[in-house]
Amino acid sequence: MEYELLKQILIEQRNAILKKNLGIKREVLQRVKDKVILPHVIVITGIRRCGKSTLLRQIINQFYSDQSFYYINFEDERLIGFKASGFNVIYEALLELFGEQKTFLIDEAQNIPGFEIFVRRFYDQGFKFYITGSNSKLLSSEIGSRLTGRHVDIYLRPFSFTEYMQFKNLVISSDDIYIAEKRAEIQRYFNEWLVNGGMPEYVIYNDQEILTRIYDDIVLKDIVARYKVEDISYLRELYRYLVSNFACKYSYNSLTKITPYTSVVTIKRFIHYMQETYFWTEISKFDFSYRKQLSNDKKLYLCDNGFIDTISTRLTKDKGWVLENTVYNSLAARYEVYYYFHKKECDFVTLDHGKLFGAYQVCAELTEQNHNRELEGLSQTMSKLGISRGFVLTFNIDQEIDYNGFKISILPVWKWLLSEYL
Repeated sequence: MEYELLKQILIEQRNAILKKNLGIKREVLQRVKDKVILPHVIVITGIRRCGKSTLLRQIINQFYSDQSFYYINFEDERLIGFKASGFNVIYEALLELFGEQKTFLIDEAQNIPGFEIFVRRFYDQGFKFYITGSNSKLLSSEIGSRLTGRHVDIYLRPFSFTEYMQFKNLVISSDDIYIAEKRAEIQRYFNEWLVNGGMPEYVIYNDQEILTRIYDDIVLKDIVARYKVEDISYLRELYRYLVSNFACKYSYNSLTKITPYTSVVTIKRFIHYMQETYFWTEISKFDFSYRKQLSNDKKLYLCDNGFIDTISTRLTKDKGWVLENTVYNSLAARYEVYYYFHKKECDFVTLDHGKLFGAYQVCAELTEQNHNRELEGLSQTMSKLGISRGFVLTFNIDQEIDYNGFKISILPVWKWLLSEYL
């Protein structure tokens, strides 16, 4: 690439990031603040278009006064094919354009094979790095191999419910959930967010084509092109089946009987390719034996509810499934999450720093028909695993009960989501 063209690109990229709207303040910014003073490389990961570049914009504004930084965006098509050996030329151009700075912010660094060599060399010289990426395998393996113990991972999710309300300019206090009018407003926004999800561009423009395009980019660019997948129609059929049956148990062997793929190894590989893009997460049944965990049936959950209507072929609009996906994502932001089954099923059990913490059932309503099933599954799990905290998360029920000697909190999901913020 011609040196003058490179400088032009770097100037345009810097201007573009500085002109970018700051957006709503993301919750993970507090975690970034705690790490700014450390020399560690900060690696920001998450699904495509979840707001990683906007988070970089907020970091530039809050911690570097929109001045003391270098910014490079390797999602720019003009830098396709750029080699890691060219980083010195980039540094020279940045130095010439913006003077001596000690902080790099790099968008989609994994698009440049070998980027970690440059990062490690400059890290050793005292430079600070913020790196974003939308592929966990590429970032973790490359960064991990060169910067063991020298990097901090921050996972950015789509808008949480509290971030969604912030976007809608709804400010609430701890007393508001007891005021009928305010509670109704909170519930109305929760109903919107529950279905639409929190992908920032979709929240802004409400155009389903945005979600379709994100999904297609993940499949075609991050998986088909990167891993040279030949039969795209087979891959799409597998993914559509899994999206349409999220939260349902499956084994890799069972998928060979209901999808075009007959190889367990192939199915497992393609599921994990998608997981590496942060589109979904696969979880296992909890067992004290790690080997049994690996062999047990799996479930998967989507990173954002907005993709459900966009991709799923499931005809029933059961709020219970959507609530379950919502609860999973909230739990996964804080804990290790598994499902559990012993005679009866429990939707989730959580581990906090390696210790069993809570057991959770999720259902839209607690009725005469499902009351005993849900509570038996929960109480049996608590008894079997020695868990003292039990929750039934519903659409609108709010009460505390004693069941089989356990105190159970029955809460609306919206209230449970807000409980840690109020």
